[in-house]
Amino acid sequence: MRIILSIVFLFMLTGVRAQLSADDVKTFTLRNGMKILVLEDHSIPNANMYIFYKVGSRNEHPGITGLSHFFEHMMFNGSKKYGPKMFDQTMEKNGGANNAYTSNDLTVYTNWFPSSAIETIFDLEADRISSLTIDSKMVESERGVVLSERSTGLENSPFRLLMENIFATAFQEAPYHWPVIGYEEDIKNWTKEDLEMYFKTYYAPNNAVMVISGDVTVDQVKKLAGKYLEPIPAQPAPKKIHLTEPPQTGERRFVVQKNIPTPVMGVGYHVPDARHGDYYALDLMQNIMASGNSSRLYSALVDKKQLLTFVNMRFGLSFDPSLLMIYGQLTQEADPKLLEEALFAELEKLTREGVTAAELEKAKNQKMMEFYSEFSNINGKSNTIGTYEVYLGDYRKLYDAPKEYAKVTNEDIKRVANQYLRKSNRTVGYVQSKVD
Repeated sequence: MRIILSIVFLFMLTGVRAQLSADDVKTFTLRNGMKILVLEDHSIPNANMYIFYKVGSRNEHPGITGLSHFFEHMMFNGSKKYGPKMFDQTMEKNGGANNAYTSNDLTVYTNWFPSSAIETIFDLEADRISSLTIDSKMVESERGVVLSERSTGLENSPFRLLMENIFATAFQEAPYHWPVIGYEEDIKNWTKEDLEMYFKTYYAPNNAVMVISGDVTVDQVKKLAGKYLEPIPAQPAPKKIHLTEPPQTGERRFVVQKNIPTPVMGVGYHVPDARHGDYYALDLMQNIMASGNSSRLYSALVDKKQLLTFVNMRFGLSFDPSLLMIYGQLTQEADPKLLEEALFAELEKLTREGVTAAELEKAKNQKMMEFYSEFSNINGKSNTIGTYEVYLGDYRKLYDAPKEYAKVTNEDIKRVANQYLRKSNRTVGYVQSKVD
């Protein structure tokens, strides 16, 4: 079995390297500081554009929480040339589609379109970057939408409530303390001046990275970027985030009571940011412990002891030290005390023994398959290249990732488990039914 896994891993590693060549990505920077990365792929007559703005909830502070997410809404509501709702209408008329998301670290916009419509896409993006309309009536309309989104999300999703409280409890000083969507009272009280200053500061070309993949040429992109984007002036660099979370020195706990049929629970452990050397070992550890029905935690807590209906582990890229989280929904009969005993026994076994060679090879193979899958379409190419560029500081580190995963050993897994999965480093929380 181990020999077969090794052969599969080497095959996938070779295949991924053949698909991924750093030299295929061409980069240039406009005079206003916007960096643009281009990967030509002429297999189909379509293209994809991602714009990563280096602004998320970590750039906010109490009083203006939620502004990053709010601009995700506002960016589709009119600018100088293309008025309210015209961004989507023009995109759809030209055969395109779009989406956006906001995180703790980033606000990201993506466009899919026939390559014949590329100039229209540049015109649309340049218009809203350079001259977004912050109309008071539109602000109030979208303010109501976001308030409804916040209240509905917290009401309908116990896991959203759980995650919000885990971060709020685990982070006392760092800006991951507040939720991406913001606090209700802040949302109600942003001023037009708050919005204008925030937009000018963070929606500057020198605070953005653009990635285009698909049926385009580098020369074509350079020409259009020079025409539409380069005239937009740069802005002073945003203030550096200086708040960091001090080491946690004891277990933290919380209970939120809410009318739900079955409780949900989560555990968060402080872990380093994406550029830390432990990232790859932590990622493989997460895969082994909680990825799929054959994972350790699923086998122990769902299959064998039936304490949870499902279990997941969440860990990803971040600008600042963040959390590795384990969470799940309790079964109707589950005793929280027995659940914790079983969960922490599995984690203690990991810290003592590490993982088997077969488990580690399987996790590495899965990572290689993920890489292959991500690069199977132009959307995955743009997203992955841009993600590595903004989080790790250089898209070329994407092409080093296979060998970084390959060199992780069982001793590395044991070391990071012992270093981070400590009782004093964890926050344990429940959302459970109200007790009269």
